Amino acid sequence: MIGRLLPRSLFGRLVGVLFVGLVAAQGLSAWINWAERDRALLHAAGMQPAQRVADIVRLLDSLDDADRARIVRILNAPPLVVTLERAALPDDARQAPGAHAVMFTALLRAALGDGRPLRVAARSGPQQGGPGAARWANRHEMMMGRTDGGMPGHMFAGGGIPLVIQVQLSDGRWVTFDTQLPRDAASLPVRLLLTLGVLLAAVLGLSFVAVRWLSRPLRTLAEAADALGKNIHRPPLTEDGPTEVRQAAQAFNTMQARLVRYIEDRTQVLAAMSHDLKTPLTRLRLRTELLDDDDTRQRFEKDLGEMQAMVTDALAALRGLDSPTESVPVDVMALLESLQADNAEMGRSVEIEGQPDAPLLCDPARLRRCVGNLVDNAVAYGQRARVRVEDSPKALTLRVRDDGPGIPEDMLERVFDPFFRLEGSRSRDTGGTGLGLSIARNIARAAGGDLSLRNVPEGGLEARLVLPR
Repeated sequence: MIGRLLPRSLFGRLVGVLFVGLVAAQGLSAWINWAERDRALLHAAGMQPAQRVADIVRLLDSLDDADRARIVRILNAPPLVVTLERAALPDDARQAPGAHAVMFTALLRAALGDGRPLRVAARSGPQQGGPGAARWANRHEMMMGRTDGGMPGHMFAGGGIPLVIQVQLSDGRWVTFDTQLPRDAASLPVRLLLTLGVLLAAVLGLSFVAVRWLSRPLRTLAEAADALGKNIHRPPLTEDGPTEVRQAAQAFNTMQARLVRYIEDRTQVLAAMSHDLKTPLTRLRLRTELLDDDDTRQRFEKDLGEMQAMVTDALAALRGLDSPTESVPVDVMALLESLQADNAEMGRSVEIEGQPDAPLLCDPARLRRCVGNLVDNAVAYGQRARVRVEDSPKALTLRVRDDGPGIPEDMLERVFDPFFRLEGSRSRDTGGTGLGLSIARNIARAAGGDLSLRNVPEGGLEARLVLPR
């Protein structure tokens, strides 16, 4: 499953790895910075309320009950609501200490400087300014004797972190504070996220350019290797770029030069062999003409014909694919009909089914030779050939079927070996020199396609020629 989800190209995989790694790193960095920022801002935001609560507690410790009530009425104003009655924590206050409550408790204990009992809880219900806040505020109003039914005078502005603090005074009485911390301390750090986003986009952009720059030589090398199979005389690669790229290009060009020299040397040897073989064959033909015995002369002529055919086919197989291809749009249907007409003149039956949708970009001479070899093989062993054309946007497929006895399954690949024939003899009457299928497959693979054989269940052999568009 993971393999199917991964991009197929090296460029896509490198970009994907860099993207995932950078997003993970930036996300972790944002989380760490966010947490540290939240802690620092909450600490700074809680210092002033904690110090104010501590100052009020010390002031109330020094006063009697009457003065305390008067001072509480003066100080009882948002964002700090003060009451002297020890009331239970409200229903919407968390009993379990939250992060904000724990932090504020530590700040308040440090500001008080003693170990007196205190309780801090964060309200988990509706925010200040809503119905819950109104009920809590009305409760304080009732405690303070302000029950005129008007709008409470200490309603908090929305967006804060509500806290309930209870501190025991020196005489054992409790004072309750209802306050809130600024919400900005825990808000989303938009500027931080924007900074990290810009950094992520910049690094990803540079990574995209760098990966494209590094993977381009690999794609160029792959294209050159594919083109080399079609044209050994293609221009060499440009030897520039980083050291590793230059070394790879130099090695590729050296390999191409060696192949070219090898093929040229082989071609010269074959040309010399062709010249040297033609001379004694010609002399033998002349001497055959001087024979008086017609039967002996015919046998000599037949043997010389086979020798001439073997030499011609062998030379064609060894040097016929060395020249560069000339790819032009070819009307495959016209080519097949031309082969059909040529075979009809020789009394052979060739049937054509289907037709291509568009011309095929290929070397017409090589394609004709490839298909002609398949048709000759089908007629030689199966009396007739049926060519079926199947076209698609990706490839053109030609299926050449005969009515012969087929080939043993273990021989379907061996028949493509040069000079391999199923029967022991090399008589022209039983199938030629054994180079036709080998040449046909070489042509198909040089064009980027392939040639394969299979036995048809209904009887006969089918050659499947696939040529990519």
